Amino acid sequence: MKISLDFIFKNLTRLFGSIICLIFISLLYVLMVDSLPAFQHFGFSFFTNVSWDPVKGVFGALPFIYGTLLTATLSLLVAIPLSIGIAVFLTEIIPKKLREVFTTIIELIAAIPSVVIGLWGIYVLAPIIKDLQPLYDALSFIPLFSGRAFGLCYLTAIVVLTFMILPIMASIFKEAFENVPVDFKEALYALGATRYEVIRYVSIPQTKTAIAAGIILAYGRALGETLAVTMVIGNKPNITLSLLNPGYTLSAVIANEFLEATNRLYISSLIGLGLILLLISLIVNAIGTILLRRLSK
Repeated sequence: MKISLDFIFKNLTRLFGSIICLIFISLLYVLMVDSLPAFQHFGFSFFTNVSWDPVKGVFGALPFIYGTLLTATLSLLVAIPLSIGIAVFLTEIIPKKLREVFTTIIELIAAIPSVVIGLWGIYVLAPIIKDLQPLYDALSFIPLFSGRAFGLCYLTAIVVLTFMILPIMASIFKEAFENVPVDFKEALYALGATRYEVIRYVSIPQTKTAIAAGIILAYGRALGETLAVTMVIGNKPNITLSLLNPGYTLSAVIANEFLEATNRLYISSLIGLGLILLLISLIVNAIGTILLRRLSK
């Protein structure tokens, strides 16, 4: 009995998919089991408590959840219009001779290691943000810019994350805009439409699924980024509306304190933070999957 190549390929891909599912289930199981002591000890207050004191044995995840969602969300909101603008510039405006050069530069930026971006944030970006205090004083009526500026703060982390996810989103959007049928654009140009109208009524509607996918991918990257954010955010459990104050994220506290954890409750609490981060990522991806299906229809 001959076995076709299609049969082998189908079963191999099924096997690989099953392995991925098993790895994820085992990861989720280990995180749940190892974080159970912390959840049993603190209960629901583990999610709502703002205190994180290893000396007193008091652990609360709320400042880290707040810092993670704040930095990732604001960086995404800043990066979306910038990445769309870059993609439009590369596909509709820039001369073809320079297009490949700028595209290569963007792809190289996406390949920069996190530690290098973190060093840039510490030695270049943080002093600039700190020296902009007169601007923050003028904008002090906005809660996001009230108070004195720390060089290592939420704002620095947001700018660093924006710089990290911008090339990813711009590359995805650029590829999507290049795949828009030329006939659609030429038809609208023939009716007397401007370049802006073609982009608004043809390019963006035709690529909304790819744009949504790029946003979801970039948001996941921003939520899980560890090293660069750890280096520039200030690493202080802090819930505040002002972006000028230092903060902390889920991934940063795990990276900073896991090797220092000395007792079971401390380790369990840190693993619980990892479980929370995983659940946040799952929720984001689930929402993104639903959104993509609706947009595809």
